[in-house]
Amino acid sequence: MSDFELDSRLAHDSVLIVDGPLSQIRLMNDERFPWLVLVPRVAGITEWIELDGEQQDKLRTELNRASKALKGTDGVEKINIGALGNVVPQLHFHVVGRHAGDPAWPGPVWGSGQAHRHSDEVLAERVGYWKERLGYPSLS
Repeated sequence: MSDFELDSRLAHDSVLIVDGPLSQIRLMNDERFPWLVLVPRVAGITEWIELDGEQQDKLRTELNRASKALKGTDGVEKINIGALGNVVPQLHFHVVGRHAGDPAWPGPVWGSGQAHRHSDEVLAERVGYWKERLGYPSLS
C-alpha cells in the first residue's frame, strides 16, 4: 500500500475522515447529500476484481460500516452505492444517503447540478461527526 496516491480529483472534491483497514474513508464536499467515498489504498487498481479476496472482504466490511453510519442519520431513507470510474478510474466507492425530495431525487447524484461546498468550519465539524459515527479507532 506504500505506492498509493489519491487521484487529484478525489482529493479536490473530498476530505479525509479516517483510514479504515483498507481504504481511505472520505467525505464529499457537497452539503446537499450525506456522501462518503471509500478509496482502497492499493496502488494502480481500477476494478473490484483486481483486489485479492482478503482485500475484497475488508472493503465489503468498510462499505457495510459506512452504509450503517449513513442509514442511521436523520432523513436518510435509502443508501446508494456506486463504483463508476468513468471519470476517475482509480477504484473508489461512493456511499450516498438519499431521501425523497433531496436535490437529485429520484435520479443519481452524479451530474445533478453543482456541488454546494461546506464552509471550512462546517467541513471540519462534519469530518468530526463522521469520524465519530464510523467508530474507527484512532491510530495516534
